[in-house]
Order: sequence, then structure tokens, then C-alpha cells
Amino acid sequence: MIHPNRDALCEQLQRTPYFAGLDAETVHRLASLATWHEYAPGAIVFLEGDVNTGLYSVHTGWVKVVKFSPDGREQVLRYIGAGELFNEIGVFLARPNPATAIALEQSVLWQLHRSLLQPLLTARPDLLLHVMANMADRITYLAGMVADLSLHTVEVRLARLLLDEATDGALARHAWLTQAELAARLGTVPDVLSRALRTLADAGLIRVERKQITILDRAGLAKRAIVEV
Repeated sequence: MIHPNRDALCEQLQRTPYFAGLDAETVHRLASLATWHEYAPGAIVFLEGDVNTGLYSVHTGWVKVVKFSPDGREQVLRYIGAGELFNEIGVFLARPNPATAIALEQSVLWQLHRSLLQPLLTARPDLLLHVMANMADRITYLAGMVADLSLHTVEVRLARLLLDEATDGALARHAWLTQAELAARLGTVPDVLSRALRTLADAGLIRVERKQITILDRAGLAKRAIVEV
């Protein structure tokens, strides 16, 4: 069982662009007021339509942020792993969440409530600018996602995902990254994703294995993705 460790939270906060410039006393004060939450795989962190309450930091595990259609189809907007922050909009406004957050595996999160962060942002414009810059990055990312979903095939979207997120030439397949999960990330269904994976593999561009997808020909994959290398 993992127990709350506020010293670890301090170290984690100081490694993020938001809080890197804060003095140790301020970081420790933030950590002392953060709340600790544990989630089982599949548990809801917050629902679309719930009122935002603040910023979350992933201590361990993985969380996804998703939108659901009226018929239950799922579009993954973002995956968040250990050391990452999410729900920046909750720092500023008490308004309904625009999406749902779900734990993908056993996960532990810290929550920094809005009432704790707003006075700090008011006193530290540099920190406020960091938060706003990160939100601008998210808006740019979502705009790119909308363009991809509207203008490009699943094969193109898959090639771009692999190029963007592969580490040392491979995309690790966590236990939760099933075919259905990857399809939801790309805005498609498992059968269509399977065909796209097979097409890229048959072309000698990737190798699909149970635990990872390896890029064999980066230049060729970039050509399929319609991007420069």
C-alpha cells in the first residue's frame, strides 16, 4: 500500500515548470494542504459536468481524459502519467468540467484545491504565466486533434501518434493500452485500427508486438503521416 509522502510531492512539484521557481517554504505549504486520493482501475476521478475544484498531480499510475458521445463512443483527449499535472481550468473557474477523467490503472493523485492556488497565482504573476502558457499549449494540441480527426485518415493519425509518442523508436503498450483503448485515442473503432496497423506493418514501417509497437522505417512512416522529418 502506498502512503502519502508530502516530501515526494514537494520534489515532484519543484520538477514541474509551474512550481520550479518557488521557494521551498511555499512549495512545502502547498504540499501540506494538498489532498491525497486513490483510484482503482476504471474509477472516475471527475465527470464531465461536475464543477471544477482544482489542479491534480499524478503520483503513481495513469489517467485518461475523455469525451463521450450520446451513444457511448469514446474520444480520448489525453493520457496523464506520474509527475504530470492536469485540470488547469479548475484553477481559475468554478464551472462544469468539459470532459471526464478516468484512472487506467491503480493510481494515486494529489489535488491542489482552487482556493489554495488562486492567492498564490495572484501574488506570483510568473507562476500565473506558466499556468496560462500550459493552457495555451493544450488549446493548440486540441486544435490539432480536431484537424486530424476532420482531415486525415486513421492510418495518417496512427503514423503521427507513433512518431510523436515513441520513445527510442518504440511505443510501449501498457497493460491498459488495448486495441480498443488505442482506437479511442485515434477516434476510430478497433477493426479500423487493426487494418491500419496491418497496413503499416505489411509496408515494413512498423513491427507490432504485444508489449510495444516498434518503428522500423521512420522516414517512411513520416511520409505516411504527411510530416517532415
